Amino acid sequence: MGYTRQELEAFRDATVPDLVRPPVKLLFVGINPGLWTAATQTHFAYPGNRFYPALLKAGIVDWLIDPSAGMTDDDRRRFTGRGLGISNVAPRATAKASELSNEELRQGADRLTANIEMWRPAVVAIAGITAYRTGFRRPKAVMGRQPELIGHAELWVLPNPSGLNAHESVDSLATWYRKAADAAGITTKEIA
Repeated sequence: MGYTRQELEAFRDATVPDLVRPPVKLLFVGINPGLWTAATQTHFAYPGNRFYPALLKAGIVDWLIDPSAGMTDDDRRRFTGRGLGISNVAPRATAKASELSNEELRQGADRLTANIEMWRPAVVAIAGITAYRTGFRRPKAVMGRQPELIGHAELWVLPNPSGLNAHESVDSLATWYRKAADAAGITTKEIA
């Protein structure tokens, strides 16, 4: 399923519901929904995004999720049934994360923190260091496990899975994601 640029533009500023069903062990957090994500109501849905292939490679999920047309109800049940969830720092859909203001990221971080305190995941994994640094006012943060908690949750900052992040591959993302999953107590099985 494809969309024209004009069709996608109709989803600018839309929101996508969090994919959370407590109890949550590992909450993945994106920067904000892209237009394709808003169109399909599926997080990390852009066809070039490596989030789901990295989860499969890491053994966090054991089935291929093709989100480009939208997750199925069965995908959502299986995903949340593994103790996994997805949210975003900022809720507003944009074509590029760079369209978000620093204030939007800070307000989004505050909203996300309140939700994390309510959902009580074991681990929060934010996929995007620049958004984390800005939204959470941690300008010197580095990739990996952070020294502070969010609520009671261990905090990890991981690479963004966007195809625009040329520094990472599915394999390197899978390595990072597996570390966060191990910290959350999610059983993983490496997929070749």
